[in-house]
Amino acid sequence: MKIAYFDTIAGISGDMTLGAFLSAGISLDYLSSEISKLGLHGVEFQAKHLERGGITAVKLDVIISDQHHNRNINDIFKIISQSSLSDRVKENAKKIFMQLAHAEAKIHSMSIDDVHFHEVGALDAIVDIVGAAICLEKFGIKKVYSSPIKLGSGGFVDAAHGQLPLPAPAVAEILKGYPTVLTDVPFELTTPTGAAIVKTISSGVLSNEQIIFEDIGYGAGSGEIKSIPNLLRVMIGELEQSGEEEESVIVETNIDDMNPEMYPFVIEQLLSHGADDAFLIPIIMKKGRPGVLLSAITSRSKLDDITNVFFSQTSTLGIRMQHINRRKVVREQREIESKLGKIKVKVVKYNGKERFFPEYEECRRLAIEKNIPLIEIYRNLEIEIFP
Repeated sequence: MKIAYFDTIAGISGDMTLGAFLSAGISLDYLSSEISKLGLHGVEFQAKHLERGGITAVKLDVIISDQHHNRNINDIFKIISQSSLSDRVKENAKKIFMQLAHAEAKIHSMSIDDVHFHEVGALDAIVDIVGAAICLEKFGIKKVYSSPIKLGSGGFVDAAHGQLPLPAPAVAEILKGYPTVLTDVPFELTTPTGAAIVKTISSGVLSNEQIIFEDIGYGAGSGEIKSIPNLLRVMIGELEQSGEEEESVIVETNIDDMNPEMYPFVIEQLLSHGADDAFLIPIIMKKGRPGVLLSAITSRSKLDDITNVFFSQTSTLGIRMQHINRRKVVREQREIESKLGKIKVKVVKYNGKERFFPEYEECRRLAIEKNIPLIEIYRNLEIEIFP
């Protein structure tokens, strides 16, 4: 499985991310051509090679001559949706901006629709975020991991609202639940844009995995830092292991006072907000009252989103969290030809072997289209494709 590993040597920002991908092999002409699909005006790129700590890196500057400071999330989504970029790029870019919107809304106590992004809504941030999504697709990256994110502290950063303490409030809000390292560097190592990129697309932190790296790139930050090289390193390669192991969190609560008709919607919300699994177990609570144990398994990067669903969509007053290691087999979705037509199947890889499993929704679709009982669809596919 093709992965990208973000080594946040000196934090992460949007321009450092693009610089690292350019250093790893993305051509500036390709990036410029894809960004032009947004239909933005007054956007230019300047890329140069320089040294940070004796390491050659790419410093990318996005030159904006037609700045706009008051876009809200709907304005940005409209720009992305109306472009001719791929669906995957659009989806990832929107998810990253939504991370920023949630953080800004929380900090300023307002609704997401009322948030005006100021710096992060400027054209350079749109370019950084959409550009990161473009690079991920170009390299064919299926998953992203990172080191714990480096944060500066003990200093201040200039913003539209005046001077803000480090780490910036938006950065701190976005990275809640994600592994971080609070350094004594009094500079803004990680920006809100960089934090949103890694929090949104990363599956967490790796440890003891076998990876065959194919491409490595270094993106340079602005200025020199005496104590560390001001760099972001992106390492791209194949994750070689029979199963994927990741840090997960079990979130659960006991409920005995909620209308059971609500539970299917709650499960749906948990899954749509990033839960790997969500389920209910009947239990007997105090005083002999019947209740339900509501559980969700999620990655640390999605913990805030899942916690919010528990508190906003259920009657619970508290939750329990258990941090666990979760191992799962490598899987992917693949479209294959069958006598019944094209069908998407789940392909599981383990110990160098592949196993195929029909997807229920696809079998259901064929059963309706062909007017064939669902059980026969499964039997035919098992005989033809899954011997």
